[in-house]
Amino acid sequence: MNNKFDALKDDDSGDHDQNEENSTQKDGEKEKTERDKSQSSSKRKAVVPGPAEHPLQYNYTFWYSRRTPGRPTSSQSYEQNIKQIGTFASVEQFWRFYSHMVRPGDLTGHSDFHLFKEGIKPMWEDDANKNGGKWIIRLRKGLASRCWENLILAMLGEQFMVGEEICGAVVSVRFQEDIISIWNKTASDQATTARIRDTLRRVLNLPPNTIMEYKTHTDSIKFFLFFVLEYK
Repeated sequence: MNNKFDALKDDDSGDHDQNEENSTQKDGEKEKTERDKSQSSSKRKAVVPGPAEHPLQYNYTFWYSRRTPGRPTSSQSYEQNIKQIGTFASVEQFWRFYSHMVRPGDLTGHSDFHLFKEGIKPMWEDDANKNGGKWIIRLRKGLASRCWENLILAMLGEQFMVGEEICGAVVSVRFQEDIISIWNKTASDQATTARIRDTLRRVLNLPPNTIMEYKTHTDSIKFFLFFVLEYK
């Protein structure tokens, strides 16, 4: 299993624009393109635990993104900027990725790590996310690495006990503070969001006065659109 993160560390500016399809493209060429996409998708889904490895309940994918702060981006450009590091299906495969990755506390600039169930993109618009939301915790500098590790280990170990509600987690490195969040599918399910909150407090050993904010992805999209309009 190749770890792609080394190729990502210094690539925060590349041109990710894809060539547009020619309007006169032949049907055969289009079918080949779709077939290639399908085959690529099948390859991604083929990640399985190795012999004698300890399987996880779900496969997960690590992602990485970095952007220029203060510059609003469209949904399309955000999707182009986010890089898939790799997918794993077992405890051993997770540690192979994680042991070679830079810790959040050592990242620079405006960077994010995302860990989501395989097949779910770390985007508000994804079908698994669009009706959900996230718990947000803002951390003073120096705490991100430990909190991130505790969070994702709890997620992989199914400690939240909310069925299939968990979609993924994000750690966001910023200049003045760091932010961690955990995403779930159903924002309207208050019992589930409360259980996630309480488990989050426990696994991160948060002080009682820690401020935790729950934000629906619908509200995030509204805020984003407002910010973009104001920026223009």
